[in-house]
Amino acid sequence: MSRRRILQEDQSYTFRSYFEMPYEADEILAELGYSLLRKPLDLPRSDRHLERLEELRQRIDASLLLVSLSSETARRETLVAPALLEVARYCQCQVRIEYPLLVNNWLKGNLDYFLKCNPGLLVVEAKNNDLTRGFTQLAVELIAISEVEEGDIFYGSVTMGDAWRFGRLEKSKQQIFQDISLYRIPDDLADLMKILVGILE
Repeated sequence: MSRRRILQEDQSYTFRSYFEMPYEADEILAELGYSLLRKPLDLPRSDRHLERLEELRQRIDASLLLVSLSSETARRETLVAPALLEVARYCQCQVRIEYPLLVNNWLKGNLDYFLKCNPGLLVVEAKNNDLTRGFTQLAVELIAISEVEEGDIFYGSVTMGDAWRFGRLEKSKQQIFQDISLYRIPDDLADLMKILVGILE
């Protein structure tokens, strides 16, 4: 018995389309030639002293008292963008927001955040809710970026602002690994920042 097809040859799909699909991530990624494994990831961690970390923590703590995090935009502007701008400052790299990417009809759309610091790069997908389906979208975005950038290992994270989950794509093995750990802001901010900087270093 042949496996049902999820993706249709004559159809066009944006990255957002994958978030909206009711199918399991492993089924969708299999159609794109990748397998999905969930496991604890040994993520890169910077050993640098992040001198402005306490200032960032204070800014985020103050914002959490003032802003309702009921929308994706609120989460992005209050929690995601400040953290990524600090990462870019530490690594001296550009933050590309709503970065357009077109590989083919199945791999196209905008990356919420794309940071590149040769050789490291990072894709971040921000969601208002549902990290599980958000990870499916992130995984497809990693497949797309691996088609246009050099390298074998690609990192990304899906976040709701106050919770972050990482993924790693290994192109040569056609595998995507989903970290089983969650990093929370503000509690895990120091660890999260060291990982984000470590990926780009």
